[in-house]
Amino acid sequence: MFIWEWFTGVLGYLGVTRKGRYLVCGLSGCGKASLIRLLSEQGLIAPIPYERASEELSIGNMRFTTFDLGGHTQARRVWKDYFPAVDAIVFLIDANDHDRLEESRTELVSLLTDETLSTCPVLILGNKIDLPEAASEDQLRMFYDLYGKTTGKGKVPRSELPARPLELFMCSILKRQGYGEGFRWLAQYID
Repeated sequence: MFIWEWFTGVLGYLGVTRKGRYLVCGLSGCGKASLIRLLSEQGLIAPIPYERASEELSIGNMRFTTFDLGGHTQARRVWKDYFPAVDAIVFLIDANDHDRLEESRTELVSLLTDETLSTCPVLILGNKIDLPEAASEDQLRMFYDLYGKTTGKGKVPRSELPARPLELFMCSILKRQGYGEGFRWLAQYID
């Protein structure tokens, strides 16, 4: 449930007015809970304890169904069950956790190669860029083999894309920067 609250709060805060079903995922510790806490402190959402659920809500002219899934190993096993029901994926990476980048890459590759998601837009957020040892955008693009596969950060009509919309945005949830651009980019690909 907290992913729903987080996501609708972020989109409302950023002025995004699209509707769809989103799966927000990433390894445990990548920053999902920190973003939720940040939005909660700003009064944009109410804090809700973790539980796996889905719910449809309306806030203004935004309507979303979200799937609240964890990032620990057991929770990742059920991600695939939700793929047919989502319109977009938001995948968070802890850019400072070098020991788990390979594990994260494995999960992202699994998402990107799943036939069910072949046309699904994917927003990748490289979080924790405020930390001195965090990987740079170029390093993440190289490590995750994203060069030549991403859409570009501007407005590109979906009809002009050779493949699904896919882009990496670097952010610091702690410093409250970068993720807004990513959500605005994603909104253009949600009908």
